[in-house]
Amino acid sequence: MKRCEVLIVGAGPTGLVLALWLSKLGIKVRIIDRTSGPGTTSRALAVQARTLELYRQLDLTAAVLERGHRVPAANLWVKGQVAAHLPFSVIGAFVTPYPFLHIFPQDEHEQLLIERLQGFGVEVERETELMGFNQDGQGVSAQLRHGDGLEEHCEANYLAGCDGARSTVRKALDIDFPGGTYQQVFYVADVQASGPALNGELHVDIDEADFLAVFPLAGSGRARLIGTVRDERAEHPDQLRFEDVGQRAIEHLKIQIQQVNWFSTYRVHHRVAEHFSRQRAFLLGDAAHVHSPAGGQGMNTGIGDAINLAWKLASVLRGKAQPGLLDTYEIERSAFAQRLVSTTDQVFNFITADGRVAALLRTRLAPRLIPRLVAFKTAREFLFRTVSQVTLNYRYMPLSTGNAGHVQGGDRLPWVAEGGRDNFNCLNRMCWQVQVYGAVSASLVQWCSGHGIPVDVFIWSEAHEAAGLVRDAVYLIRPDGYIALARSNADAQVLEDYFEERGLRPG
Repeated sequence: MKRCEVLIVGAGPTGLVLALWLSKLGIKVRIIDRTSGPGTTSRALAVQARTLELYRQLDLTAAVLERGHRVPAANLWVKGQVAAHLPFSVIGAFVTPYPFLHIFPQDEHEQLLIERLQGFGVEVERETELMGFNQDGQGVSAQLRHGDGLEEHCEANYLAGCDGARSTVRKALDIDFPGGTYQQVFYVADVQASGPALNGELHVDIDEADFLAVFPLAGSGRARLIGTVRDERAEHPDQLRFEDVGQRAIEHLKIQIQQVNWFSTYRVHHRVAEHFSRQRAFLLGDAAHVHSPAGGQGMNTGIGDAINLAWKLASVLRGKAQPGLLDTYEIERSAFAQRLVSTTDQVFNFITADGRVAALLRTRLAPRLIPRLVAFKTAREFLFRTVSQVTLNYRYMPLSTGNAGHVQGGDRLPWVAEGGRDNFNCLNRMCWQVQVYGAVSASLVQWCSGHGIPVDVFIWSEAHEAAGLVRDAVYLIRPDGYIALARSNADAQVLEDYFEERGLRPG
């Protein structure tokens, strides 16, 4: 019998990132997957800025940037012309070190994560299926079946279900998965093509014709097409070929296709599990929430789930926190998933709605309003912050408290690169830490030193003020880079009370 501390079911990006984070924190994991090998098609594409920021803790960001394709701008097309041009580099220049959309196909992404996981001596156990499990106050007892038919009994402290929308773990926990399925059928095609929409930027046609988005892939003339299938063609999507889908939107974007490398159809679901955990078992990624592909949020949200849960599991397993800390996983991530499904629903309905009124909104009103809207700096930043997930926060939740200026407990730490110092470099550490912009008391530094909490002090500047930070305020930062406590006049007792009230032990 193989025993581990965390048994991870599912080796997609969510499960692999969870395994990596836990392994780096010294937690013994097993990760199983019922498939015979990693995916070979580029399903999810977008790696958002917030994911790139968090990947710095695993030294993954540079490799992702090197292997993928940077998308500098998005274009909205109407009636065969570009109606709006949105340069990410201008919009997000002072928001994040990564002011762009990054394309890194899921199959390549998974391979990179697998390689890094092997560096910790962990292999994905393929053709291994979870048959069932029991749990009690002491741990989880799981029954596994291997590809050769042999069955195995596995003991673990905790179980993580990263096994997709048809999750075996979720079904075994008898957790409802309310929501529905959109009527529209989508197609996805990886193509070799030419034309003005093959310039390395994102292009979206919002005309009255079939919806179409063109995502650039690495390499000249390579792109991913995502479009709708309408009318009677949608009745039997499994029988469709690329030649059967509508060509109007493709013609509107002036795309000349030379070769189709991959083609598939699918329906989009929108569901959120009623609970993200039960006792010692957790749901992450598509096992917990599925939504429309609008905005490229799916994979990034699953990765966010993994990072949120990983440090909490490690803290409890190493005696640095009471088991109640794990309750905050559902509180924080379920709230975000609900908001995300609601937001992507609205966007999805706008871009796919049929009828004369819907067509008028997309072709007449939107082309006029969107350019005017994005002319305002605040509107551009709001759009970028939302899509890139840097605006995601855990305000008013159990681990979040206090405020200093515009920054509140639960917020992502504002990024500032000033005077040769990047305040995100400190976040590469997977630990509790404190940042102060200005002066810090010797007693607070002494208390932090005695509890193993690094303190980074930055010389106050106008750039810090512009980012919403407050001079001499104390920002206590969680191991996942989010602010736990923000206080203008904080002393050592404030930090002492924070940890004691939540049953946490730093260091």
